[in-house]
Amino acid sequence: MEKKAVLIGALDTKGHEYQFVKDALQACGIDTFVVDTGVLGEPLFKPDVSADEVARAGGSSIEELRRQNDRGTAVSVMTQGAANIAVQLEKQGILGGVFGMGGTAGTTVAASALQALPIGVPKLLVSTVASGNTRPYVGVKDIMMMYSIVDIAGINRLSRRILNNAAYALAGMIQQAGLEQESADDKVTLGITMFGVTTPCATRVREILEKKGYDLLVFHATGTGGLAMEELIKAGYIKGVADITTTELADDLVGGIFSAGPNRLNAAGAAGIPQVVSVGALDMVNFGPPETVPAQFKGRTFYQHNPTTTLMRTTVSENRELGRMLASKLNEGTAPTILVFPKAGVSLLDMAGKPFEGKEERLALYEGIKQQLRSDITMIDMEQDINDSAVADVIAEHLLKLLEHKKDG
Repeated sequence: MEKKAVLIGALDTKGHEYQFVKDALQACGIDTFVVDTGVLGEPLFKPDVSADEVARAGGSSIEELRRQNDRGTAVSVMTQGAANIAVQLEKQGILGGVFGMGGTAGTTVAASALQALPIGVPKLLVSTVASGNTRPYVGVKDIMMMYSIVDIAGINRLSRRILNNAAYALAGMIQQAGLEQESADDKVTLGITMFGVTTPCATRVREILEKKGYDLLVFHATGTGGLAMEELIKAGYIKGVADITTTELADDLVGGIFSAGPNRLNAAGAAGIPQVVSVGALDMVNFGPPETVPAQFKGRTFYQHNPTTTLMRTTVSENRELGRMLASKLNEGTAPTILVFPKAGVSLLDMAGKPFEGKEERLALYEGIKQQLRSDITMIDMEQDINDSAVADVIAEHLLKLLEHKKDG
């Protein structure tokens, strides 16, 4: 079945604009498939999936939404329905790429469908809010957002250019995807987590694994980085992990800006893939500029990493709890797991003579882990700091052994 460009949007209020994009895609030789999410009135042209079908996929019906006449409810139902429809189309082999556009409501509905799709599927969203905070719409998926400049209300000199560019971009992605062939000798993909203060370790581990023929994805542990890695593990892309930098746990516990949420460190264990885990950058919690640090932390130890990033040293009690958290997460999994603990420091700042040097904090972290960790999970104590080459070598060596063992099994 030839894959199509799936257009998702409200054909009652944006029908002319969707017709324009549909025509532009077809002029590029791309077949289209249209999903209507409009609630207010009848579509300008007949879609392939009606608004009522979308509403029912979201747990209601068009008649009920129109009767209630509540915009919030309608957006919520159509958001869920659009996501469910998109997943169905992808499973059916119809979907080659997805397009959406709109203001806040239209962007929300279309984004839900795009976020529900696997990484690698072409996704493009023209939006009036694309120049602001796009995290709610992009999440951890490879969604391309294009700022519409003007409101999406009619075809004019400027919107014509913007929408044509969007159509051409999506057409190119779909056409290129059709040319790509999965190679029989594709490398096995592994994930590594890294922060600026764990870069030497992560870089050496990456280089060792690459020399062994593995494909490495490096994730910056800034919340979205950890979430992206977890998502790719769940999707089956990543087959093993060197989770060197677990700092996002500290932000989640204490309230920093780089939290990856409560499910960080769960995916590998649930998927059963080999993982070597360490305690990189658990000495710090991240905030923005100094004036953004909450008043409750006055008097704590800080380090100004750059003008927009303020680091706060984690305390003894926080480290003990972080140790318990880390161990508990590893305990829940079924993955072959090894934990490497560098006793001389967990980051470039937590070393002798450095701003976050903390022997008591590291001891509390160590004790928290030991108290909680399952007896069958191997914990390797290293006398060096995390960025010492010996630590990187041990991480790489043990991950390679776990991968070989899994391959042989």
